[in-house]
Amino acid sequence: MSTADELEDSSAPLIEHLTELRNRLIRSLLAFIVAMVICFTIWNPIFDFLTQPLCSALAEQGQADCGLVMIALQEGFFVAVSISMLGGLVLSFPVISYQLWRFVAPGLYKNEKNAFLPFLLASPIMFLLGAAFAYYVITPMAFTFFLNFQQAGEATTTTDASAGIAFLGSAKEYLSLTIKFIIAFGLCFQLPVLLTLMGKAGLVSAKGLKAVRKYAVVAILVLAALATPPDVISQVILFTVVYGLYEVSIQLVGRVEKKRIAKLKAEGLWFEEDEDEEEKS
Repeated sequence: MSTADELEDSSAPLIEHLTELRNRLIRSLLAFIVAMVICFTIWNPIFDFLTQPLCSALAEQGQADCGLVMIALQEGFFVAVSISMLGGLVLSFPVISYQLWRFVAPGLYKNEKNAFLPFLLASPIMFLLGAAFAYYVITPMAFTFFLNFQQAGEATTTTDASAGIAFLGSAKEYLSLTIKFIIAFGLCFQLPVLLTLMGKAGLVSAKGLKAVRKYAVVAILVLAALATPPDVISQVILFTVVYGLYEVSIQLVGRVEKKRIAKLKAEGLWFEEDEDEEEKS
């Protein structure tokens, strides 16, 4: 066989993989568009659901009206589009993850499939848990904190008066802030999934995670300060939850690490040099 024939044969599988990837991406995009259109038709109930924490916080302040305003003429349309994109991503995620799995699975061995599939299933569950935590715990406290800066204006005399501060929220700004909270906490709750998967691949070890625990504490404190308003209570809650997830990740990594080492020893692929390197890591 000539060199030209060998190059042609080697390029054929690559073209097939690219074609398969294109088809999977097209199906994922179509699923997202269909889900987005569905959410666009019902964006009002979704908006009412997302504004519920604000309405509850305003009710605690004695304000019955929790209406938001449109600063710009087109703001209402872009609010509907933003809600549709968020809802479309949530609805189409099972289809997108399935297409990803169908593209990756043929290149994996059976034991690799069994190892990867649980993490693929756990990832959306943990994201939903993080989003629910942000919606039901963090956002009510954050909005209550911000609304405490309102003050009623007073006019005692014509020359002695104080200006009032009243909340007239922009629908676009409120939605942007709420979505940032939900996505940020959803991603934070991916920590156990990510670290456990890395432990499964041998990239991190439980001992190594314990060794950098003090640096993790500092990083989580910074994250808590950036992701939450300057409210000590919400920052402490976020730090406690994320640090708890880090400790859970150490335990999970330790479990998968023991299973991986036991399997390598049973196959005769684990040597003393590997054990020394594992201890150093």
